[in-house]
Amino acid sequence: MPPQYQYDRIDSFVHNPVLVHGMHISHEIGFFDSRRRVCRDPKGIKVHFSEHSFRSIFAKIAGVVVVDRFTVWVVGVVNHGVYCTVFTMSYRRAVRVIVDPTASGKSGVAIRLAKKLKGEVVSADSRQVYKGLNVGTGKVTKKEMAGVPHHLLDVASPKRKFSAGDYAKAAHKAIADISKRGKLPIVAGGTGFYIDALFGRIELPEVKPNPALRKKLAGKSAAQLFALLKKKDPKRAKAMDTDSERNNAVRLIRALEIAAAPKRAIAPRFNLGGSYETLWIGISPALTVLDTKIKKRLVERIKKQGMVLEAKRLHEAGLSYKRMRELGLEYRSLADYLEKKITIQEMIDTLYSEIRRYARKQTGYWNRNSDIEWFSPMQTKEIEKRVSNWVKEK
Repeated sequence: MPPQYQYDRIDSFVHNPVLVHGMHISHEIGFFDSRRRVCRDPKGIKVHFSEHSFRSIFAKIAGVVVVDRFTVWVVGVVNHGVYCTVFTMSYRRAVRVIVDPTASGKSGVAIRLAKKLKGEVVSADSRQVYKGLNVGTGKVTKKEMAGVPHHLLDVASPKRKFSAGDYAKAAHKAIADISKRGKLPIVAGGTGFYIDALFGRIELPEVKPNPALRKKLAGKSAAQLFALLKKKDPKRAKAMDTDSERNNAVRLIRALEIAAAPKRAIAPRFNLGGSYETLWIGISPALTVLDTKIKKRLVERIKKQGMVLEAKRLHEAGLSYKRMRELGLEYRSLADYLEKKITIQEMIDTLYSEIRRYARKQTGYWNRNSDIEWFSPMQTKEIEKRVSNWVKEK
């Protein structure tokens, strides 16, 4: 390292929250500011450090330093208390993403590809992260996994909320672990908001929950909440360009919560989405076929797989009916049935209608992503060929 870049000079260019991104850590690490421009010292010289120097310098000023062949994390306080988060990767990890509406067959496709390409599956389902929500969410079984490791299943208690930010953090960790072991991460799921959060397609501000505001907004309809958001944050409201988002009361309340927070409290979560090379695959069955599968799957879960019994056990284990309803779709109707507000047939009819509507909302959400390459569930050979060629190119 040149003598002019000794440790006491570090604050001459680290004066803002900094992102460090080095494509090849074994050669050099470049310093970048929040606008992704290379930082320079006062003399205008571009600053680079070797892996050894990088580790040494930041170990002196950071609270946590983890350096291995793949990643470097630095979290600490620099330059009179500025909180600095720094991340780098030795290369852009190859990640394959499978998206589709519910019941279209993504799990089977992901498992077949994982077996063929030495991959592991990272689930992207907002309810399958919860322990005990198995039949109601259509969670893949051990037998169906066929020996393929699955991540982000059964990682949280259903009594507590697991946010998109929580998911993104856990998924980044899972992907890093899979890649480090030389396997291909395959992200498969239908929760678009979670997947977009993971890959940096949306920002997730660090704003803590506001219980008082949530209580105040709880009685309002989705239409009322959206009208309020248009007044409070027109830009965010405009970005909600699908019916699915505009009718999602939970997401609308969260958007209003962020809009109400003091600007100094709104710090974007650190975005690692740009650190991945992704291939997006969409599974899109014909609507008539999808509707038939939804109905068949629903009846089987209720009458053969014990979905009602699962809900009873969850309630007996302490899951309130209020929280069960918050989990949406199947569990909302199950709570109504267990409280004798509807009959079993009414539950089936209601769920069939709601799941069909939800599947169409999912398709609408994903149609905004022009990177997705769409296939029918029957095109298994075409999908395998496309993915195999893509992996060879990486």
